[in-house]
Amino acid sequence: MPTLNDYQAVAEARTKDELLDALLSVANQLDFGLLTSLLVLERPQQPNTVVSLANFPTGYADAANDPAASKRDPVLDRLRRLSVPIVWDQATYINDGAADLWDIQAPFGYRTGVAVCLHLPGARHFVLGIDREKALPKNDVRLTRLLADVQLLAVHAQDAAIRVLAPLAQPARVASLTRRETEVLRWTMLGKDTNAIAQILSLSPSTVKFHAENAIAKLGCETRHAAVLRAIEFGLLASR
Repeated sequence: MPTLNDYQAVAEARTKDELLDALLSVANQLDFGLLTSLLVLERPQQPNTVVSLANFPTGYADAANDPAASKRDPVLDRLRRLSVPIVWDQATYINDGAADLWDIQAPFGYRTGVAVCLHLPGARHFVLGIDREKALPKNDVRLTRLLADVQLLAVHAQDAAIRVLAPLAQPARVASLTRRETEVLRWTMLGKDTNAIAQILSLSPSTVKFHAENAIAKLGCETRHAAVLRAIEFGLLASR
């Protein structure tokens, strides 16, 4: 069984390779050969950004890469709604009318498993799953212990995943805002409308709108409030 040192190695991983090796070490000691971890970042008015770390078998990623199928996947559906570890097998897919999805993944070794999703602050979600071919324990005590081990592994992995994987989801270049654009977004963040911002900054409302529109365009957003959220994400509104 994994020791505290094994979990600590996960928490202290500094690179993708170190994190994957540490996660696989714990998964293997739990008698699971396949591991998938995902860091999901929700972004305003944009599709979610997903960064994965896994030991996918050859050909599996291509076979399973179907966005429409993902929406039907009963395991993913449960992970979106729940924060506790879930167990799954062929019956999970059959009962949800998605037996065809199990048929696609089973030849690659994904026949049963345990998965958990930690819903974190800042619209971030960390998913961890361990999978294998042979059935899960029937004994309630052993299965409960397994669920606890997966939850513990996810808790130790979440900070390392954010540290290691989140930078890979950032755009190659962060937008640069002018002083006025930053001021307009900062006052918007504090709940001020165009007229109030114009009075505070001694500008005309049209000038405030001009700076706001420039900031919105630079940050690739459609609304002022979405631009505020993006600017916060990039650290552009931090007090100086």
